[in-house]
Amino acid sequence: MSKDQNGIPLNLVNLHSGEEQLREKALSIIDGDLRLRLHLAVVEAAMDLPDIFRQLDTRDEDLKVVQVLGMRTFNAFGASLKLTLSGYHQNSALILRDVLETVFLLNLFAGDRNLIGRWRHADKKARMKEFSPVEVRKALDARDGFNSKRRAEMYELFSELAGHPNMKSAWMMRPQKDGDAVIGPFMEATALEAVISEMGRLAVQLGEQIIAFFPTDWTPGLPSLVTFSQHKREWLSTFYPATRHENP
Repeated sequence: MSKDQNGIPLNLVNLHSGEEQLREKALSIIDGDLRLRLHLAVVEAAMDLPDIFRQLDTRDEDLKVVQVLGMRTFNAFGASLKLTLSGYHQNSALILRDVLETVFLLNLFAGDRNLIGRWRHADKKARMKEFSPVEVRKALDARDGFNSKRRAEMYELFSELAGHPNMKSAWMMRPQKDGDAVIGPFMEATALEAVISEMGRLAVQLGEQIIAFFPTDWTPGLPSLVTFSQHKREWLSTFYPATRHENP
């Protein structure tokens, strides 16, 4: 087995080189598409919110839970973006499902902060009974009076396309809609746009949930809050111009 000077198998070195070439292609696609740049702008602004929120000095153990969950989403967005820019769109979407699940949990906590302590102290059996992904979605739909099960549909979409091995999951391994699945990374504008657009949608929702926990008198968080709000308004006016709903 051939290796480079650092002892890394050359096949892996060549794979990384190919990923970097795909990244350059992805950046070129993004540079020529205002909508993709807008998605990434709101993603960056949303990531900045948990980054600044983690710096809040607090002894409130419940708020510390929110800080950690926010940090989790920061890492997830960073990893998801790196993967899709390198041509691993299905794997990138799988990580976005984690963001979706965390956003739902934060949304539940924002509506009733007493639930944070219950979640924090629950054993596995109790946590799964009350805070499993499906139970969280049910609780949110009941709270908000939603009957469409839109949250469940979004979660199932991520699960089918990226989370579980099934025939539909092969769709995200095809550079062309009617073509064959391929092994390894690839870069194609439609696949890149699909992932980044979902990333932008999730970023808007995450930002709204993190801001809900900002202390009203906490001035260090104000610049990040204002920046996110500006990007959010631009994002909503571009992608949802005919609606005033807070959550896309």
